[in-house]
Amino acid sequence: MSAKKQILFPKHQLLLEQMGENIKLARKRRKLTAIQIAERADIARTTLYQIEKGNSSVAIGAYFNVLRVLGLQDDFLKIAADDELGRKLQDLDLLK
Repeated sequence: MSAKKQILFPKHQLLLEQMGENIKLARKRRKLTAIQIAERADIARTTLYQIEKGNSSVAIGAYFNVLRVLGLQDDFLKIAADDELGRKLQDLDLLK
């Protein structure tokens, strides 16, 4: 079964592309080749290429494994950690 590319608004696609670029830069700062990262993350080299391009059809687990290999796995905990909108909605409800 092939992965289905998710449809994103252009501004959200840009966020994914920036994340991919950040991952690529982190790899290069560590002087690791794409082949080394792909092997250590147990993904295909082409999958790493898609991650570094911000492809939305790549499984989140593959993104996580690449971050793990780079020592950036704790960055995953930052996703949705600062739920500003949720807190505001909660506060409004508490004021009733």
